Amino acid sequence: MRVLITGSGGFVGKNLSLALRERQGHEVIPFGREHESASLAARLAASDAVVHLAGVNRPQDPVEFETVNAGFTRTLCDAIERAGRPIALLVASSIQAERDNPYGRSKRAAEQAAEALATRTGCSVVIYRLPGVFGKWCRPNYNSVVATFCHNIARDLPIRVDEPDAQLRLVHVDDVVAEFIATLAAPVAGLRRGLVAPEYRTTLGELSRQIQAFRDCRETLVIERVGAGLVRALYSTYVSYLPVDRFAYGLESHPDPRGTFVEMLKTVDSGQFSYFTAHPGVTRGGHYHHSKTEKFLVIKGTARFRFRHVLTGERHEVNVTGDPPMMVETIPGWTHDITNTGTEELVVMLWANEVFDRERPDTIASPV
Repeated sequence: MRVLITGSGGFVGKNLSLALRERQGHEVIPFGREHESASLAARLAASDAVVHLAGVNRPQDPVEFETVNAGFTRTLCDAIERAGRPIALLVASSIQAERDNPYGRSKRAAEQAAEALATRTGCSVVIYRLPGVFGKWCRPNYNSVVATFCHNIARDLPIRVDEPDAQLRLVHVDDVVAEFIATLAAPVAGLRRGLVAPEYRTTLGELSRQIQAFRDCRETLVIERVGAGLVRALYSTYVSYLPVDRFAYGLESHPDPRGTFVEMLKTVDSGQFSYFTAHPGVTRGGHYHHSKTEKFLVIKGTARFRFRHVLTGERHEVNVTGDPPMMVETIPGWTHDITNTGTEELVVMLWANEVFDRERPDTIASPV
């Protein structure tokens, strides 16, 4: 499939172009500000579908709302009709089309041009009224509050929150791209209204607090719940705005004669990750827990794990070389230790099911 993308150099255009090029059998035909208007017909002649993303929302001259948003859409629709063959059209409109302001009226006029094309020709036309789209490569300090907050907070620059209770409707660019690609793959004759899901709702104040929490996690080591939903999408967006000199950050280490202990990451409700080292012959541990559990993974070296049931005295031993990988789990009520039985430094990854609480450590010294 050959897909002409107007506004290909913009935020959504960049993401869509890359995703299409990743798919076998797809060719992207770009059309942006750098291309001559006269080349549009030739580019359409080589296209099977059009994704119309081009538009303005903050022009220096308000007249551009009409000439670009509405006028160019009419020009595009006329050119598709003159092509004399079915060319599917996806139009990225805005929820602002519901409002009676210059931008909203221009987007509604663009929709009407696409609607008229579908009526006249029966072409597949899908119109999407998009809420705020966010994600990587969106221009900050322009028309996306998410991009602006991510860019500024990642650089310790100030942000403004004049109306913290202001409601926001958002969609992630990856979901927009996935929806567009699915629609391109299954064109249906006539006019349809498309919908990008999921759509997220939040407030300006909550958005600022969430993005600031992403920044703070490098100090607290407590990561937000970034595995699903809006928080996942926002975290992905936030880190995409980190300057290159902040791609890496240091962690505090706790060395002693036995080796080194480093806390890597703490979660809100799924424990924490750490690692430690041990010199040859060194034994670490010698304690038990009432409810805390841990998982140990030897990354380098050779180790012996010893266990003793604190009531029955039953004993158990596990020897690990790291190859093949083996997870060793500590059991509540069993005191345990780990000894470096090799000749090189031992490196062990550790997960505990709860974040360490100095007030309630649940760690009772008891030699094995």
